[in-house]
Amino acid sequence: MTTLNGRIDTVRLGGPEGPETGVQGFGAMGISEFYGATDEAAARDTLEAALEAGVTLIDTADAYGHGANEEFLAPFVAAHRDEIVLATKFALERRVDDPSHRGVNNDPAYIRKSVEGSLRRLGVETIDLYYMHRRDPAVPFAESVGTMAELVKEGKVRQLGLSEVTGAELREAHAVHPIAALQSEWSLFSRDVEHSAVGAAAELGVTFVAYSPLGRGFLTGSFADAGKELAEGDFRRSQPRFTGENAERNATLLEPVRAIAAAHGATPAQIALAWLHHRSAVHGLTVIPIPGTRRRGRLLENAAATRITLTDAELAALEPIAAQVTGDRYPDMRFTSAAREG
Repeated sequence: MTTLNGRIDTVRLGGPEGPETGVQGFGAMGISEFYGATDEAAARDTLEAALEAGVTLIDTADAYGHGANEEFLAPFVAAHRDEIVLATKFALERRVDDPSHRGVNNDPAYIRKSVEGSLRRLGVETIDLYYMHRRDPAVPFAESVGTMAELVKEGKVRQLGLSEVTGAELREAHAVHPIAALQSEWSLFSRDVEHSAVGAAAELGVTFVAYSPLGRGFLTGSFADAGKELAEGDFRRSQPRFTGENAERNATLLEPVRAIAAAHGATPAQIALAWLHHRSAVHGLTVIPIPGTRRRGRLLENAAATRITLTDAELAALEPIAAQVTGDRYPDMRFTSAAREG
């Protein structure tokens, strides 16, 4: 396994005037739910390891654990407020009495209510990066992004972000107020964002924050069939590409990842992350993957991927993978950018 020596490199989020942050961030979602039980002491130690490694972009959302994720992060944020770039999100409506329910709300009044809740739970006066978690096409962008822009003027938010939007939607929003970051799924298994969003982000100088860069663990080889191997309640059991015949076929696509990992003395996860870091050079934009983990060792392993350089031949071997993946990213793709591409 490639190991980390020192801290990872830094980049500017959202352009030369944006905050400096590590070239790899930390996705906190799994600490609170979705991927099984959490050892809170180990998770807190992992956060400290992130900071030590230079992983300073910490990503959460009000929907994770119905606010519990933000509350969990609050003590860490309080202890290290000046050292981290804190990102959270609004727009996903959930119900405690119905875990399967997902709604999207971009109404101005809802945005204002949401930001106040996040500020309170996180224990901060200002959120560094505030995302619209999902887009509701029924609400004009000028209204929702305009309300977000007002939060910047009021000092409640420093920079704005969007998640799962198309290139056209990113340009539309950017015309209302500068967008610092676009967060969408991007990995060796998921490349639909390259259809329009990546090009628009590069054109506008928007940082691309890649969530699920390890295919929710599938790219690491930690499981082969979510339906058979993962516990009841694990979010991945509902994702079509990780169960049944889809999972069986998709597992065969990992062979070149494993071969390249062996050649580098690295792990498959590190190769998947190294490929994603290389997208910066390919597309001419800043890319910050935000893998999540609840263990210090995995955090350091992920961060060490920033030190791996893949050869042209290795990149060519990885290139065909995404096009061969079977099964959608979600059982319901309505709220993804892919569903709204022309």
